[in-house]
Amino acid sequence: MKAGSGIPLWVVALLAALCLAVLAWTTFGFVVPFKHETGQAVLDTYFAGYDESAVFHMQKLLDENETATRLLRAMYFGPELIFPALLTALLFLAFLKLGPVGSWFGQSVHPFVGKAVYLLPFIYGIADYGENISSLIAFGDGASASLATQLLPWMTRLKFASLAICFILLARLAIIRWLSPRQD
Repeated sequence: MKAGSGIPLWVVALLAALCLAVLAWTTFGFVVPFKHETGQAVLDTYFAGYDESAVFHMQKLLDENETATRLLRAMYFGPELIFPALLTALLFLAFLKLGPVGSWFGQSVHPFVGKAVYLLPFIYGIADYGENISSLIAFGDGASASLATQLLPWMTRLKFASLAICFILLARLAIIRWLSPRQD
């Protein structure tokens, strides 16, 4: 696989623009109104994570505020249905664009390690969808709400950890590629 792997830059730029548009839709259409309605942020935005007590607090808040419940559900059935897939695709294509897998970080890497890096965007996507599903179950009236309440903080941590690792690796790969001599 050659560096850049033949992916046009405009495809990556289009995916980035779509991600920004959907993120803006989520933020200004749901997150900001939710905070205005309740005085509390949506749990999906807690970058540092949270514990089960925050989930119980959110459950209580949603039980008392029907507008907030409708906003949260609309967010999960609206932009949050497509954002994780868009961002997963963007991250994966960015890794492919910065390839090749065998020579990352200026040195040869074991093929397993190189291929494992390509899985990171998918770990993010699965964790984000898992967080969304866990939120819907935890803030609903189903029998699985207790399990979802325990699972939700872990899904959020996994989502942000994998996303942070992706961004760090992409930044490092971009810098190394930018600093390396051009091979024509």
